[in-house]
Amino acid sequence: MSERTLTFTAGTPGERLDKIIVAHVGDDLTRSQIQALIHDGKVTVNGAAGKAGVKLKGGETIHMVLPEAVESPTVQPEPIALSVVYEDDDLAVIDKPAGLVVHPGAGNPTGTLVNAILSRWPEIGEMTYEPKRRGIVHRLDKDTSGLILVAKNARALNRLMRQFRERTVEKNYIALLEHAPRTPTGRVDVPIQRDPNDRTRMAARRGGRPAVSEFRIIERFEGDPVLVDVKLLTGRTHQIRVHMAFIEAPIVGDTTYGNRRQKLGLRRQFLHAARLCFDQPTTGERLCFESPLPPDLEAALTKLRG
Repeated sequence: MSERTLTFTAGTPGERLDKIIVAHVGDDLTRSQIQALIHDGKVTVNGAAGKAGVKLKGGETIHMVLPEAVESPTVQPEPIALSVVYEDDDLAVIDKPAGLVVHPGAGNPTGTLVNAILSRWPEIGEMTYEPKRRGIVHRLDKDTSGLILVAKNARALNRLMRQFRERTVEKNYIALLEHAPRTPTGRVDVPIQRDPNDRTRMAARRGGRPAVSEFRIIERFEGDPVLVDVKLLTGRTHQIRVHMAFIEAPIVGDTTYGNRRQKLGLRRQFLHAARLCFDQPTTGERLCFESPLPPDLEAALTKLRG
């Protein structure tokens, strides 16, 4: 098995080495795998062997030697329950719960949306598309809930993807922000690319891929939090999370780009894909769907309103 390396800089002072590593590679490796790498001397801090429980001062260079993941080219169907909002011969609109990964990866080989849709609609597996992303037109982060579009055949997939490229798809999200932006409405037009210091993060950086988000405050709360509607004009990885952090109004519960301490009892970021509009790929009919906030997010708002 070949190996790959990862080097990054420790950020927050006082954090344990193993927890810092989890924040960087937690989607690819389990905690036990991370502990094993540290025990086997595969992790160094400023060139010296690291210890799991050591607390870092911040600024240390952490170097890891990681095993190259061996991935199976096939995905096994799994009978995972899905909330199907709409379906026809070409597509399905699914209300994805937080915690469900969209497609298999190194840290999530099973239990994903792709495993579920292959079980419910076996015809999706007949597409000559990337095996691990068959049927997937666009993605949502693991801990983002809401509407996601799935194609049932190659023709529909290609036509729907074209709509996303041509920006004719409407995507609106509801997010709770730590702080109110400087204006009640606004447009964030800032490129995004992979963070060169941390491959698990994205960053607003000159030279990245174009990314545009529009926001509108829809409710204010005592203190500083605000509820906003965010419209995506592009679809970059972590786009809303990065853009809101860029304007100094990070999403509540987003421990990657915002406050590392969870608030309001949330176990994930307050971000929900609430509205999705697109053209049916065969008939051309404009279809629009909406998803209400799930119970955990509604409960957070109830606390703020109370």
